[in-house]
Amino acid sequence: MRILVDADACPVKDQIYRVAARYSLPVLVVANARLRVPDQGDVTFVHVPGGLDAVDDWIADQATSTDIVTTADILLAGRVVDKGAVCIDFRGKEYTPDALGGLLASREIAQYLRGYGEYGGGPPPLNARDRGRFAGKLDEIVNRQLRAAGRSGQA
Repeated sequence: MRILVDADACPVKDQIYRVAARYSLPVLVVANARLRVPDQGDVTFVHVPGGLDAVDDWIADQATSTDIVTTADILLAGRVVDKGAVCIDFRGKEYTPDALGGLLASREIAQYLRGYGEYGGGPPPLNARDRGRFAGKLDEIVNRQLRAAGRSGQA
């Protein structure tokens, strides 16, 4: 099991590193711009040159059914969930096959409205509660995946 991070705009990298260290899980921090990662544990930076789609393509190609992917990109979430990976957004919401259809439809509507100037902005910045919710959800998912694999939760 690994944690793959869509890292170009990831605001919860520190929370990911802490949860991964607790369970001795490898983390792949994937971005198209150079990023610093901690020189501790099993954290690896993967530089994927090209546009944002190149990063998404790399993550989607590498993700397996035992992986956890963190992203805010609904299209990427759909691709990795289709492969059986678990995927959560940066606020701790798990992307499920049932929820993805509605999320993709909402994305299309928002994109349409933006084209007419009727929709702007985005989600509010993350606060401490959001970061805590994300860390708690990631911990819950790791434990669930470890149980499914027949391994003990606490490292």
